[in-house]
Amino acid sequence: MKLLSLRATPLGLNTGIILIGCLLLVAFFGENLAPHDPNKMDLVRRLEGMSWTYPLGTDHLGRDVLSRLMSGTLLSLGAAVMTAVSILLIALPIGLISAMFGGWVNHLLMRITDIFLAFPMIIFSLVIIGFLGASLNSAIIGVALAWWPSLARLVHTLTTDALSKDFVLASRQCGIGPVKLVTRHILPQILPPLFVVMSLEMASILLVLSSLSFLGIGAQPPEAEWGAMLNEARPFFTERPGLLLAPGLLISLAVMGFNLLGEGIRHKLDNRSPFRW
Repeated sequence: MKLLSLRATPLGLNTGIILIGCLLLVAFFGENLAPHDPNKMDLVRRLEGMSWTYPLGTDHLGRDVLSRLMSGTLLSLGAAVMTAVSILLIALPIGLISAMFGGWVNHLLMRITDIFLAFPMIIFSLVIIGFLGASLNSAIIGVALAWWPSLARLVHTLTTDALSKDFVLASRQCGIGPVKLVTRHILPQILPPLFVVMSLEMASILLVLSSLSFLGIGAQPPEAEWGAMLNEARPFFTERPGLLLAPGLLISLAVMGFNLLGEGIRHKLDNRSPFRW
């Protein structure tokens, strides 16, 4: 009997959907459900342990950790989604245009992509953030500008493969326009695998943005972003380790959820029946 890993089974997909669904619920309704104001300071109650009033305790400024985690979910996940959308908006047109037109257009766009690929992603992101100034918006822009080349290469490869299909060649011979060709025949072929890739990339993007905030060059205080909360809690690890464990656990759950979701969708797409054109 062939054994399937958790990531490739419906259980893995369902687990990913549940994790991401719960995080999305917290993201949309967290600020309304938070028991306290996430930015309200009470220095008298700083670094308190868990209690009925503060279920996860308070941080070094007396702010409720649970409320900050709940309100920061939208900021953390929203930043990752905005980065992924920005990457896709850059990579998709470049990959499509280079594959559709071919010739010198293809060579020019792919050589520009290769130049960007020559720089390490993190180093390139740090340069952009240093130029724009440390902030979450700068981190989103820096990561997006450093991340798009690999996805543009993938779009180019998928589009080239789609253009070689017989029904696409027949459509081009019949004189169908490039816009209609892309929307009707190319995008339906390349978007499903792109969706899988972006689902998996979301986990890496979330980790990179949290890492930048942890280094102090992403989200800035008093923003309740998970990586920034880790950075603020670092000096108090021996006294209150829960300050680090709580946002770290949320990051781990989000990363696991996106990975399970992406792997589950990939497994479903691999076993689907061919589309009848």
